[in-house]
Amino acid sequence: MGTDNQTWVREFILLGLSSGWDTRVSLFVLFSITYLVTVLGNFLIVLLIRLDSRLHTPMYFFLTNLSVVDVSYATSIVPQMLVHLLAEHKAIPHVSCAAQLFFSLGLGGIEFVLLAVMAYDRYVAVCDPLRYSVVMHGGLCNRLAVTSWVSGSVNSLMQTAITFQLPMCTHKLIDHISCELLAVVRLACVDTSSNEIAIMVSSIVLLMTPFCLVLLSYVQIISTILKIQSTEGRKKAFQTCASHLTVVVLCYGMAIVTYIQPRSGPSVLQEKLISLFYAILTPMLNPMIYSLRNKEVKGAWQKLLRKLSGFTSKLAI
Repeated sequence: MGTDNQTWVREFILLGLSSGWDTRVSLFVLFSITYLVTVLGNFLIVLLIRLDSRLHTPMYFFLTNLSVVDVSYATSIVPQMLVHLLAEHKAIPHVSCAAQLFFSLGLGGIEFVLLAVMAYDRYVAVCDPLRYSVVMHGGLCNRLAVTSWVSGSVNSLMQTAITFQLPMCTHKLIDHISCELLAVVRLACVDTSSNEIAIMVSSIVLLMTPFCLVLLSYVQIISTILKIQSTEGRKKAFQTCASHLTVVVLCYGMAIVTYIQPRSGPSVLQEKLISLFYAILTPMLNPMIYSLRNKEVKGAWQKLLRKLSGFTSKLAI
């Protein structure tokens, strides 16, 4: 067998979740509904922010970016997974696998940095409210958003490039639901210590650094809230951060466990469940969290529904 055949794999086989047909059909229905809810929920959040002038603030500018990231991340994984749930031959071409890894890894990194940016926004809103509009001006918001997108994309490009330079020999069975970074690295027929070090370093940069910034922001926020004399004032200040804090806990936790220690991380089954959590549950829950726990968003929904109700009444007449 020639060197090219040893190192080049034209396609990979994704083993997925289950081999039982009934289970796969049930999962297909469940994940299809969840994906549609995710797309619809995030689309409505973006539309609501665009239509309601009261939501034209830095917080909702970053939330728009977060919704776009969530839908894009889910779309990079879920449609392919749905096709494979009903297919007997679960193949994905080499180039498609590399593209899926690039987009999913990049969008995940963008989200982590974006959450740190949103924590800074909440820090300024609570700790320096009188200067909020001066500090969080449009130019700064745009630069922070661009930094999130560029940092996640550059990291993903580097990780994808070094991963797909590894010789795979004849290994092409990926025991995962998608072309996930650690699952692809495990296929290599050479020592992958340097790749694991690169994964750990990038995890520190794109996971732990934003996470530490979030922690520092919330230490300052909590300290400021505790100094507020009135109970109503403390409650109002906490409510401005509650939605973001909930999303932070959901997003950072398992990613840190997965990528900071690649060798001693979770089992293959746990990795699949974590990927499902990030691809299906988190993008679906984020708009719900921001809608249900946020008075401004709920007020905007009510205003939009009243407008729609009035419009339909006029049409009926």
